Amino acid sequence: MNAIANEHKNSASSVINSVAYRHGKVLQQVTIEDISEVLKEPGTFVWLGLLQPDDTYMRQIQEEFSLHDLAIEDALAAHQRPKIEQYGESLFIVVKTAQLVNDVIEYGETHLFVGKNFLVTVRHGASSSYAQVRKHAEECPALLEKGPGYALYVVLDMVVDNYLTILHQYTEQFQQIESRMFKSEFDHSAVQEVYRLRRELLSLRNAAVPMTDICNQLIQHHESLIPKSLRAYLRDVQDHAHQVITTTDDMREMLANAMHVNLALVSVHQNEVVQRLAGWGAILAIPTVIFSLYGMNFKDMPELNDTWGYPITLGVTIVGCVALYLKLKKSGWL
Repeated sequence: MNAIANEHKNSASSVINSVAYRHGKVLQQVTIEDISEVLKEPGTFVWLGLLQPDDTYMRQIQEEFSLHDLAIEDALAAHQRPKIEQYGESLFIVVKTAQLVNDVIEYGETHLFVGKNFLVTVRHGASSSYAQVRKHAEECPALLEKGPGYALYVVLDMVVDNYLTILHQYTEQFQQIESRMFKSEFDHSAVQEVYRLRRELLSLRNAAVPMTDICNQLIQHHESLIPKSLRAYLRDVQDHAHQVITTTDDMREMLANAMHVNLALVSVHQNEVVQRLAGWGAILAIPTVIFSLYGMNFKDMPELNDTWGYPITLGVTIVGCVALYLKLKKSGWL
């Protein structure tokens, strides 16, 4: 008896919201058992929100909405690729969701079942609640009256808006990292940050790319679910997804260029150091060569007995060193 009660409790906790709408206004809260009857009423559609439901509960949902077995299997298993599939008169859509948790991006999934008179959202993993989205939609009865197509739009719009929010924070990180890269010193931590940010931008791009195709298919091939009056809204979502794609591409390329510039600056700086060392080595070579003559220990060296031999030799050494120093300084080596 306790096991049955616990199973019912877990199933009930999967339901975030279950509401029937008619003419763009809230009609009533709907229990799962009554959904199939409510769907028979003309001009009514049901918007059901679920959070990681179990197998038994999803089978009940399948029966109430007459959903396809393959779509249910995919909805039960997370880690699905983003896609849009048609099963009879309903669509099954998978989109990647993203949000920042402690400055770390986490990904989840939302699976959507869309029919002429219903929308079912199934959330898996990291995903913001759609409560605010639902509230916003209910504040626009003229648009909500168009049916589940508008409800689908507001969900997709929120998913892409989260992409843009994350992208804005990445833009700020990009500007900070870029300023660190334009230095002549090699910054190991900055290079690590560049790699991390490029990898996270690629993950965000991969989440946004399928969204453009999903919106395109909804606009072009599913007029029965997406009326013409809603196509402009989906094109707006598509444009935002495309903005995410192009911005991430640009930022990744600029980060790569910044890293190349940093390596070039480090290389130039190292070359300057080598030039200075080579210059001083050349200057020191003069006294080294001259003074080494005195270490050859020959008995007959003319300047050894000459009164002016030592000062002349020292003077030639100093003049040679100064002349070479001035020449190298003029050439920019020192």
